[in-house]
Amino acid sequence: MKLGILGGSFNPVHLGHLFLADKALVTLKLDMVVLIPAYRSPFKLEAEGMESGADDRLTMLAAAVCGDGRLALDDCEIRREGVSYSVDTIEDIIARYMPSGKPSLIIGDDLAGDFPKWHKSEKLLKLADIVVARRLNSAPVDYPFAHKIIDNEVMNISSHDVRRMIKEGGGWRSLVPSGVRAIIEDKQLYGYSRPPLSEDCTQENILRIEAAALRALSKERFLHSKNTALLARELCRRFGLDPQAGYLAGIAHDLAKQIDGKQMLKLAEKDGGKITEIEKGKLNLLHGRAAAVLLKESFCINNKDVLEAVAVHTSGSENMGALAKVIYIADKTEVSRNIDPALRKMCHEDELDSILLAVLNRTISKLKSKKLELSEDTLRLLARMEGKNA
Repeated sequence: MKLGILGGSFNPVHLGHLFLADKALVTLKLDMVVLIPAYRSPFKLEAEGMESGADDRLTMLAAAVCGDGRLALDDCEIRREGVSYSVDTIEDIIARYMPSGKPSLIIGDDLAGDFPKWHKSEKLLKLADIVVARRLNSAPVDYPFAHKIIDNEVMNISSHDVRRMIKEGGGWRSLVPSGVRAIIEDKQLYGYSRPPLSEDCTQENILRIEAAALRALSKERFLHSKNTALLARELCRRFGLDPQAGYLAGIAHDLAKQIDGKQMLKLAEKDGGKITEIEKGKLNLLHGRAAAVLLKESFCINNKDVLEAVAVHTSGSENMGALAKVIYIADKTEVSRNIDPALRKMCHEDELDSILLAVLNRTISKLKSKKLELSEDTLRLLARMEGKNA
């Protein structure tokens, strides 16, 4: 096995790190690159939070390499503690991974100039091939030791800049993998701050559920779910509800839309509610209830508002809560829907119950035009909303 080694503080890991690992794999024809987070980097002895944040850095790296069989993660320097010297790490990696030939130690040109001063650098040259990648210099630089050069593009990203942008509220999210972003937001690392999350509405859960929706739904249905989630988030912001809860419920509301009817019925029956004759005749009406059961059983989502919003988004419910009203509206008015511009304008200007009544009346008119029977839940909701607005 031809092995590459890429160490660093990874505080946090960003796309530049992954780009460099990928470039090394291809250029050097490696079978694997091992990413090794330092416990205490000899180049950053003054950096704060390295030791206390070691577990978080390791967790972010694990999220970053998830699903890529060419990238491995090793915590040997964190387990060893103390200052992380490359020569000790290389000896450890060779003993455990047993590569064919000398492993390639990948370093940036920002560090390469001082390589002769590294701890036991002569021994290091005997143990590994030193591979220098561009981080600062677009033109080749010669170094006074045996080395190889990776002719990579210079990506102007640094962990320092990412941390600064997070603290200052800048545009940092596109610079890190989505899983890393979720960890930073959920754990509020590097000075990131947000309002308290509703139960279960973490970014990590949203990513898992959105990935499941992408797998389970057709392209058109997934785009509808994404649009519903985005509109629900905006409506939640308008009406003082948790935007994360709105997005989660929106992305999950059609999670069971395209499963087999018998399976949909079996899932819906688990919520203990009555299955009406209309639903028995058209099992697809149960997809909201089935999706709520899936959320609870497969994703351990127990937030009552989210589960209600997903379960009742098809027909509504007489006593539905504010989040359920938002999802009902967003499902039927998101940007891909062909609706009256006046109704779309209402969604951005009117009060929640006024919007709900307008959307409900439009939905009922549409069902009647198709000579479809209205559910009891829809009729009771209509009577309640008309009574409130009388």
